[in-house]
Amino acid sequence: MDLVFPHTFVPWFRSVAPYIHAYRGKTFVVAMAGEGIAAGKLNAFVQDLSILHAMGIKLVLVHGFRPQVSEQLRAKGHPERFSHGMRITDAAALDSAQEAAGQLRFEIEAAFSQGLPNTPMANATVRVVSGNFLTARPVGIVDGVDFQQSGRVRKVDAAAIRKAIDIGAVVLLSPFGFSPTGEAFNLTMEDVATCTAIALQADKLLFLTEVPGIHE
Repeated sequence: MDLVFPHTFVPWFRSVAPYIHAYRGKTFVVAMAGEGIAAGKLNAFVQDLSILHAMGIKLVLVHGFRPQVSEQLRAKGHPERFSHGMRITDAAALDSAQEAAGQLRFEIEAAFSQGLPNTPMANATVRVVSGNFLTARPVGIVDGVDFQQSGRVRKVDAAAIRKAIDIGAVVLLSPFGFSPTGEAFNLTMEDVATCTAIALQADKLLFLTEVPGIHE
């Protein structure tokens, strides 16, 4: 293996070089479904993002949390309700979503803080920035169904996100938004990622989901 590796690595690295030149300084919005985190894929995913970050790519990471919220609701003995492909977010679901988002944010920040020798994270310095970058509005009543605290993205603070990624930080967005009155709304990962990519005029929008494609 030691004799073969140098002869395969150098040609491979040369073939990668054009992509490094092409995407250095570009902006990627990456969305990872909560199912991927639940399946134990977070560390490998973060290592890949760290490599992209080291190549000079500006990253915005959006995480989902559907299975984590479902788990919280089951633990509380509270039923789940969905309609039109969205969760109906009552008070119990909103509390569960806040708890799940806090836990996932902690796990993601911890994963980016790794620096074990002989891993892709060795000598990596990745700063993660989160904040109230999203303004939301309620979904409201659709076909007679009241979605309560489920919301849609009203506005993305693109200028603040751009400042953070321009200084080399990775911006982490949870699927939460707040109204001008401070009311919290549960958003979908797909809506957050898409609206953020549009607002930033991102060069790439990438989804890592448990299904082959994004459902309309």
